[in-house]
Amino acid sequence: MADYRSRLSWPWFIERLSSLVTVVLLGILSYFIVSHFFFQSVTVSGRSMYPTLFDNGNYWLNRVVYWKHDPQRSDIVAVKDPEDGVLIVKRIIGMPSDSIYLYHGQVYVNGLLLNEPYLSEKMPTYAYEKSENEFFVVGKNEYFVMGDNRKNSCDSRTFGPIPRQNIIGKVVD
Repeated sequence: MADYRSRLSWPWFIERLSSLVTVVLLGILSYFIVSHFFFQSVTVSGRSMYPTLFDNGNYWLNRVVYWKHDPQRSDIVAVKDPEDGVLIVKRIIGMPSDSIYLYHGQVYVNGLLLNEPYLSEKMPTYAYEKSENEFFVVGKNEYFVMGDNRKNSCDSRTFGPIPRQNIIGKVVD
């Protein structure tokens, strides 16, 4: 009986409590590091990426993938919106130094019609300006991004090409 009571003493309780606090703090720190530097969960808000991604769908954001190589055309990326700084999810259409021509509902990159199998059938791509045709030149270290639901997407047609540093990571489902 004496052994049992000695294990219930204050030093034993303090030791166990400090171990618990250490484990909880290390868990919180690990979560913070992983979610802010490696992977995080993102929720798509809105229908701008439909039918590829769904409104209120949860997806993984890989922040590590672009440490070794640059983003590629057709990658789905999380981007810091240049207008208000929130994260938005879009597809890369144009790479640095590309020319993008929106002509009669089609997208041409460097003079060639862009193959877009991810779009819904008969989904046109028009500019938001006064005419349905518009020409963009993507600068050095910039990318042209658009949503897959072209009729319901605020993207580079509105705010122009985005700088490379605004691309946070690649969205994977």
